[in-house]
This record gives sequence, structure tokens and C-alpha cells, in this order.
Amino acid sequence: MPYEPPLALHGGTPTRTAAFPSVSDAAGRRLGDEEVAALERVVRSGQLNSTVGAETRAFEREFAEYYGVPHAVASSTGTSAIHLAVAAVNPEPGDEIITTGLSDAGTVLPILFQNAVPVFADVDAATGNLDVAHVREKITPRTRAIIAVHLFGQPAPVAELRSLADERGLVLIEDCAQAYLTRCAPDGALAGTVGHLGCFSLQQSKHITAGDGGITIGTDDALTRRARLFADKAWPRDTDERTHLFLGLNYRMTELQAAVAREQLKKLAGAVDSRCKAAEPLNAAIEALPGLATGATDGATYWLYPVFVDPAAAGADAHRYAEALRAEGVPAVGGYIPRPLYLTPALAERRTYGESGYPLSAPPADVAPRYEAGLCPATEALIGERMLVIPWNENYSGDDVADVIAALEKVHHAFTDAPPP
Repeated sequence: MPYEPPLALHGGTPTRTAAFPSVSDAAGRRLGDEEVAALERVVRSGQLNSTVGAETRAFEREFAEYYGVPHAVASSTGTSAIHLAVAAVNPEPGDEIITTGLSDAGTVLPILFQNAVPVFADVDAATGNLDVAHVREKITPRTRAIIAVHLFGQPAPVAELRSLADERGLVLIEDCAQAYLTRCAPDGALAGTVGHLGCFSLQQSKHITAGDGGITIGTDDALTRRARLFADKAWPRDTDERTHLFLGLNYRMTELQAAVAREQLKKLAGAVDSRCKAAEPLNAAIEALPGLATGATDGATYWLYPVFVDPAAAGADAHRYAEALRAEGVPAVGGYIPRPLYLTPALAERRTYGESGYPLSAPPADVAPRYEAGLCPATEALIGERMLVIPWNENYSGDDVADVIAALEKVHHAFTDAPPP
């Protein structure tokens, strides 16, 4: 007999009708009088631009100190933070940068904008993060860098990737947009400090927010100086010379963003701690549900909460689970993104500069890349049927987490015809 009561999807009563705290509004953000006062301070100063004000430079110093690195460069968005890192690598047109197809497009678009070619390596089916062995297979004489994403705040294998990068003379860039204070194996190093450059986002939905904003950190003087110059039209303001040393953009952070970011940085540890503690009961509950596995690993900081689904054992795939959870009142999505990044029109159809297809053409590439289904099987399986993603938040109460667990157990028992625990 199917588990009763029936799913809301089948006409039953939803587990929950109240909205959860969300990063899209005040209920799911830790924004308060401190940020308001910081904004007022900047407005009253009349100095809203970082070329004249002091807030952005202060935020850079404070962030660098927080992460224990000598350099931090602020910029306007998380995507721009990655663009700074790619520009610091200074690839030749047609050079290659290896990354993942399971991420936001902000990981990949900066590669194209620097006229380099994205090369996609597959991911570990148990985590969604880059598979080191597959990255190694993708390296060619034209490879210049690797961009590793710490997906959902789960630590990617960056220690192994750094060793590989050093072995092959490559630059390792860490995309930490979803991974503030994530700790990486084997020694607990902070995500963003293992590679040559680490990139963070202050977009609305991240662990901390200034609405938008980015920051790129590193220990290498030359790489971080080039990143700083690129963010400001390659204008060397420190030499008091109005010139432009190379092709750069204006990616400057505003003083308003920086002022909010400085206050948010003070709240970061608390927000991460709350997310991690809230995840503990869900981790335990999933262990008791055959066919479901948590992506939780030591050091994860839960930007979103991934559940890995074995459809044969769980009675349905991740998309069906997401549909049923939404009906129960728990926001959830299957697959995270609709398709791997390499199947988006910008890449698969080479919609870049006019009709040229540049740089996805030969020349400048040695061989025009083919982005098609089957390129990364584990990535495609996760998106197509195996990855269930549940929003997560530092302001979830015990009751909120209990409702997520109750809904997931209800759906699982219905799909597997299993008795309740």
C-alpha cells in the first residue's frame, strides 16, 4: 500500500503553506541598521566612487586580512571577479581554460571575453565538483588555466588541482561565489586560498551580499596587480600617470557597495555557522532514505543544499522529487541548471562576436571546439535526473528545517511505497 497521507501532488494536504525565509527578501538576509548607517556615511561624504573614497580600499584590506592573504581586489560583480582572474592569466586568443559545465554562466563567460576557449571537464558524480583525472585528460599545449567551482559551498578537490596546475605550469582559479568560508581537504584551508587566485561574489543570493559586487584574492604580486589594473581600464593610479597599460575594463566597485560589504563581512561567520547547524538534521534524515545521498562533506557551507538521487532506488528522478516537494510547499529544483553550460547557445551555436564564432573558431583555436551532448556524461546525468537542489538559508528556524525533512520523507515514502521511519 502507498504511504498515506497522499502527496499534495496527488491531491493531499501540503506539508507547509507558509513561505520560507528567502535570499530574495529581508526575511532571508541579515541586513540591518549597520548597513543603513554605512550607506548614510558614504552618501553624506559625497564620495560615492572608489577613486576618491576610502570604503572600497578598506573593504579590500579587511577581506584580505580575513582570508589571510596579501592581496584583494574589489570589483562590480562576481562575474567580474572571475574576469579579473582570467585577464590576469593573460591568455593568447585561442588558448584554453579548463572548467566545469555545472555552474553559473559567470564562470565561463569571462573566458570567452578574453578570447580564450572554454574546455569542459566532467565532474565527480557524488559531489558535482571537477573530476581531477578528467581535468588531467583535457590538458593540451594550449591550456593556460583551470577554473574550479566549489559548487553549492562544497569543497572542490583544489589541493589536487593545485598540484596538477603546478606540475603543468598552469594557473588555478577558484570560483568561490558559493563558497564563503568553505574548508578544503586535506588540511582545512579556506576555499580561495589554495589556488593562485580566488573569486567571490556579493550578489543578492550569496552568503553575504551588497546587491552585487565581487572580490578577487591571491598571494602572487604580479597576478593580483594585473587583476587590479584590469578592473580600472589598466590605469596605474598608484604611479599618478594617466595612461592605459593594456586593454582593460571599468569593473570598479562603488563606495556604496563596499560600505555594505564591510558590514556584511562582520556577519559572515555567523551566517555560515547558522547554515551549517541548520543542515545537520537534514544530513541525518537523508542517511535513512535509500536512494538519496547528501552532498554534505567536511568543510561545506551550504549555499544551496544538494541531494543526489539514485532514481532506481528512490522511486523517481530528481525532477520528479522537486515537483513533489514544491507541491508540499518546499521550494526545490531538479538539476540546478536546465542544461550543461556547453549546450547554451553562446557556446553550442558559437553566438559570440557577430557571425564569426570567434574565438571558438580555427584560428585562433587549433581546432574549432565541438560542444554537444555526451561531452561530460556525469554532468549531464546530474542535471538530467540525479541532482535535487533545495534552497538553504541562515535564517531557517528549527521548524523550517523540520518541514523540509517532513516533506522529503513524505515524498520518498510515497515514491518507494516504504513505511514511515
